[in-house]
Amino acid sequence: MILGLVFALVFAALQQGGSAEPTAIQKRAHDEYERHQQASIRINELAGRIQSEADASALVSEIAILVAKELPTWASGGIRQRVAHAEYEAVRNPAKLISEQRIVDVWNQYVKEIGAPDEAIVSVAEIHNMRDGSFTVAQLMWARGHQTIWTMPNVFALGPDAKVADGCRAIEAIRVIYDLDRFPNLRSARDRVRRGVLVSEQVKNHMADSTPQTKRGVLVAAHPDDNPVRSAESRYFEEHGSLAYDQLLKRLFDELFPAE
Repeated sequence: MILGLVFALVFAALQQGGSAEPTAIQKRAHDEYERHQQASIRINELAGRIQSEADASALVSEIAILVAKELPTWASGGIRQRVAHAEYEAVRNPAKLISEQRIVDVWNQYVKEIGAPDEAIVSVAEIHNMRDGSFTVAQLMWARGHQTIWTMPNVFALGPDAKVADGCRAIEAIRVIYDLDRFPNLRSARDRVRRGVLVSEQVKNHMADSTPQTKRGVLVAAHPDDNPVRSAESRYFEEHGSLAYDQLLKRLFDELFPAE
């Protein structure tokens, strides 16, 4: 969301004329991107060296500051502390990772309660494939200097094979829910599951087949915004109100991060 605003500002400035001198709006967009990048680098470093619950709390606080405008009103200090505790426990003990099955159960309960179509129901295989893609892209983007809160590789839970584990750290679990709500990510993972492919394997094969002389292009296609989850959310909000929606989110949060 932050990067979308930045790029929109830059595009708008470029559309206004080809001045050789940076305009005020371009400078503002550049400064915002720089601020976001430096904060993301700092947060990624924090995520890679959690040794105490205080470290995990600092990580959650940094993220909360960066996305303060997008946080729900009920995301209080107590909620954040519970996330920090779950983050520390997952780093300290892999057995404490949030299983993909728990994420599936919470998400599927959510889409059923808001009245979304069956298309929104997910499986463990789809969640794992989506996470594999997110981590692989994050690694590549981060290494190429595109350091944002969405490309931080250190928030992912990895197994002994350096691939995504079967469970998530707390911060990653929240990201997975966010990615599911942006339905195209699920559609892409669902298609890969049907074809039996992983993004990590595709990239590995691509790197092995490429030579310094090889030139490859990337096809970017635009698709209509037909997100069935967003439509169901809007209907639920209109029919039940913001209070009922917030209560639903709180209840599902408790299932994802149960109090100990």
